[in-house]
Amino acid sequence: MLVPSPTPVRSRKIPTIDLSLNGLNLSRRVVKACEDYGFFKVVNHGVPEEVIMEMEEEGLEFFSKPAHEKQKASPASPCGYGCKNIGRNGDTGEVEYLLLHTSPLSITERSKSISNNPNKFSCAVNNYVRVVRNLACEILDLVAEGLRVSDKFIFSKLITDVNTDSMFRLNHYPPTKDMNESTKQLHNQYHHHQHLKQKVGFGEHSDPQILTILRSNDVAGLQISLHDGLWVPVPPDPTGFYVLVGDSLQALTNGRFVSVRHRVVANSVTPRMSMVYFGAPPLEALISPLPETTSSKRPSLYRPFTWAEYKKAAYSLRLGDSRLDLFKSDHLLEDDRHNCDGDMNRKVS
Repeated sequence: MLVPSPTPVRSRKIPTIDLSLNGLNLSRRVVKACEDYGFFKVVNHGVPEEVIMEMEEEGLEFFSKPAHEKQKASPASPCGYGCKNIGRNGDTGEVEYLLLHTSPLSITERSKSISNNPNKFSCAVNNYVRVVRNLACEILDLVAEGLRVSDKFIFSKLITDVNTDSMFRLNHYPPTKDMNESTKQLHNQYHHHQHLKQKVGFGEHSDPQILTILRSNDVAGLQISLHDGLWVPVPPDPTGFYVLVGDSLQALTNGRFVSVRHRVVANSVTPRMSMVYFGAPPLEALISPLPETTSSKRPSLYRPFTWAEYKKAAYSLRLGDSRLDLFKSDHLLEDDRHNCDGDMNRKVS
């Protein structure tokens, strides 16, 4: 699938946060990055390198299998193995993937169709999920501190709940074979012409969960969209983790944070693999703006909804659709109707 880049792509420095620092300044920097970008990189994160390498090796081993072997782990409904088809609504990309629920029991069962050594694979996944979940909790606690929320664990306890609906995903982007030399040069410089056609690895979208922790190998491809519509290529760094604000955190903060829209362009001559943890609440958890984020001057932007409701909506829509619009507060919907009526009256007159 080839698509033109809808807006210019520009290089811009991605916020980097050193988690070895401490104090109020650290939580303020996290909040500012969430407000300005909905995205940042963390370094000195404390995640053991051997845990990362073990998971990466297991992922590469699976994706190197013949297609008929990988198909034993399919279909992705939604968990399982998928190739090119993303979801059930017609989205496609130059990607193959494994999607797993982070429940240890689910991982154990899925591993039987994924690996010739299921115990080794499930141990690698469980170890990786445990450490990145801890990283996500550390970041969410810093968010609560920076927002001066009374309960410091208000966000993190949603993803540590025994019934958490968190997911883990391995994405593999095979090399693109038809890149010409000039395209390679542009790609290596992280600068693309506005009308350059690129192959889509994973289309534009935001993540519906609370927080995403992403790690990839040293191959480029990830891009994020800024508030002004510009797309920014993210330089790969296998030693760091990238943090993405999800739709649910946008709702919990009453729009103070905005979930980052991102995509992957599959214009690399070498394979790219990413390992993605999606921190989500239990299905029955109620999501609504926290009292500390609302006021008479800034009323609630979203009506309360459960994660199960939001997840159902997400799976019913196309990848790039804006899901949170379906959960706007009644007063915003009324404003939208008035604005629409006003536009129609002006057209008629």
